[in-house]
Amino acid sequence: MRLAIVHNPYFQAKIEKNHRFPMPKYGRVAEMLVEDGLAEEGSFHSPGPAPVGWVGLAHDRRYVDQVFEAKVADDVERLIGFRVNESVAMRSRHACAGTVMTARLALEEGLAVSTAGGSHHAKRAHGAGFCVFNDVGVAASLLLEGGEADSVLVFDCDVHQGDGTAEIFRDEPRVRTVSIHAEKNFPTRKEQSDFDVALPDGVRDQAYLEVVEDTLERAFNMIRPDIVFYNAGVDPHQDDRLGRLSLTDAGLAERDRRVIGFFRDKQVPLAGVMGGGYSSDVEEIARRHTILHRVAGEFV
Repeated sequence: MRLAIVHNPYFQAKIEKNHRFPMPKYGRVAEMLVEDGLAEEGSFHSPGPAPVGWVGLAHDRRYVDQVFEAKVADDVERLIGFRVNESVAMRSRHACAGTVMTARLALEEGLAVSTAGGSHHAKRAHGAGFCVFNDVGVAASLLLEGGEADSVLVFDCDVHQGDGTAEIFRDEPRVRTVSIHAEKNFPTRKEQSDFDVALPDGVRDQAYLEVVEDTLERAFNMIRPDIVFYNAGVDPHQDDRLGRLSLTDAGLAERDRRVIGFFRDKQVPLAGVMGGGYSSDVEEIARRHTILHRVAGEFV
């Protein structure tokens, strides 16, 4: 049995060259997975674009329409960090549908991962922080609306707080949001998740893993979820250009192993999304992102 991996070439949009957001990593991750034998050409589960009705479950319709038409206001584009052209709009729709597909595959098979997703800074009314739509927000809302899940846990290990996800689900008792992040990192103004763990700069592997272990137990006791969305951002890495923590490749792999293993032991389906990771070296950051897929492959 192969690990269910979701990918679509639309995950990689066209933005200005040399932008600090490493957009080319999305295509390169998929290529690496094939090159390394973790996937085969044609074996990826490939989503189409999310329809407006799906995205509107997590975002204000006025903003959704602006993105779909690639006519986002200048001040919102500044918050996002790049221009929302037609390619970015299509990427955002496919990433949302990709996380929906990842979640549904996880419900069927117990575990699935995407080569995108984790755009956790997008709030209900607008995008921010390189995030146009909140794909986990869309997917969780759709599962709840359709009765595919009655309770959802978002377990976010990106180095930046999952402020958009926390805001979207602030008044939704069927969803619990957990964020382990660097205290002094973006966003400057944090939202309140159901459980936040704000870490000081420079935390290394062992201390970080102890926090993850403790947080997993606390999160599971808050809600017995029908599904977990796991944001496996690699920006806690010591070499990440936008991170403030000091994890190694081995530390990230062990983090993923403990998170996935915890929920597989509990027989809770897990949908893994990539989250953030920043480097001017596309090969380096793409390789780091494949840690999630490699570790997930150990559980199938």
